[in-house]
Amino acid sequence: MCPPGPHTMQQPLQPSRQQRVLIVDDEPDIRELLEITLGRMNIATMSAGNLATARKLLASTDFDFCLTDMRLPDGNGLELVEEIQQCHDKMPVAVVTAFGSTETAISALKAGAFDFVSKPVDLQKLRNLVQSALKLSQAAQAVEKLQNSTDKIIGMSAAILALKHQIAKLARSQAPVCIAGESGCGKELVARAIHDSGPRKEKEFVAINCGAIPAELMESEFFGHRKGSFTGADQDKTGLFQQANGGSLFLDEIGDLPLLMQVKLLRAIQEKSIRPIGSSSEIPVDVRILSATHRNLSKSVELGQFRQDLFYRINVIELQVPPLRERREDLPLLVDHILAGLTAAHPSPVVGISAQAMEAMQQYAFPGNVRELENMLQRACALTDHSLLALQDFPELAYLSDKPEQLALPELPSSLEDGDFSLDKHLETIERQVIEKALQASRWNRTAAARKLGMSFRVFRYRLKKLNID
Repeated sequence: MCPPGPHTMQQPLQPSRQQRVLIVDDEPDIRELLEITLGRMNIATMSAGNLATARKLLASTDFDFCLTDMRLPDGNGLELVEEIQQCHDKMPVAVVTAFGSTETAISALKAGAFDFVSKPVDLQKLRNLVQSALKLSQAAQAVEKLQNSTDKIIGMSAAILALKHQIAKLARSQAPVCIAGESGCGKELVARAIHDSGPRKEKEFVAINCGAIPAELMESEFFGHRKGSFTGADQDKTGLFQQANGGSLFLDEIGDLPLLMQVKLLRAIQEKSIRPIGSSSEIPVDVRILSATHRNLSKSVELGQFRQDLFYRINVIELQVPPLRERREDLPLLVDHILAGLTAAHPSPVVGISAQAMEAMQQYAFPGNVRELENMLQRACALTDHSLLALQDFPELAYLSDKPEQLALPELPSSLEDGDFSLDKHLETIERQVIEKALQASRWNRTAAARKLGMSFRVFRYRLKKLNID
């Protein structure tokens, strides 16, 4: 039960009020240093030396931000983080940790902390952290940002509403987020929503597909280079970290990074600084790392394909994006939204989709998720002359119609003479036709075709090899 306080009821916005920060630390020297630093930023401060005093101040005063030490005489700073999340969820809180306490910092982020700063305190990093946190101090602004940023995530299913709720919580933190999900389910859209809902909204959102960069160019792409640092470097190049400074860096398919680059990425994240190729000095950078993968990174760690220390750094919070087949009730909304975009970009007679086609879509597995749905609708709009897209406009769905096309199976001979008929060849012909039909319906996606036929991928691959189907 939360004690009554200014955050337990809706407060009118007070843009003219001086912003207030609560400092919780049992060391007087640290409290004084933090108070002086924030005072020079024209920020009012109140301080507490223990949890009990901090709780009393939170119950009686309206704060915009809280900065707490982890070790306190009457408890742990994590307790305060969790209480603030429950009772003052619109107020960001950051923690001060001992130097090198990575596990403690990660625990705080998982508990809901906005960010952390290590001792000895770097005052410039502290100022940057406080400025970012105070941008979230007005609850109404945060709600408005959330609504605007999640509008592009189409759907009203329970899975999507839960996803939007998680985005709202994650936007109020600086913790690295690893977005997991199948290809085509909208992981970059979710990353953009997290960025646009948070205090970094005004800065750059930089996205890069880690699997699309040649290994020899990765270091230059990430960190930049100086003119003359290698053959062909005829001018300075700004790396992705510098481009995203103050904003968010989205590393798509991070599981595809080679091990050597994983080491360099880990150092950049830990030190919050980078060194361009050919430079003699490091450049401080302030970026929030958002990553995505369709791989099982835990399995990759076990196999030695992904560094465990980097995994813990980027996977502080894992956000799962549901595949389209788990939110089929969103299909009508998605179809309407995609068709509206297609017809607006290119004049088309299409105004909708037939009930029969929609019914077939509800039964289809969509191995390519929303991206596959977009491709299906784009192709159908380009090829049809009708205002209503019908079942025949979607070859992938033909086998799901009420009257599916029958396979023309080879007939048995009317009479069986010795040596005239081979049962093995007859069954092989039937098996070939069924497998080819399933592959066509799955747009030659072998995993999806195996799923349609109710067999494991390993068995399916064996049969493809046996029948010499390429």
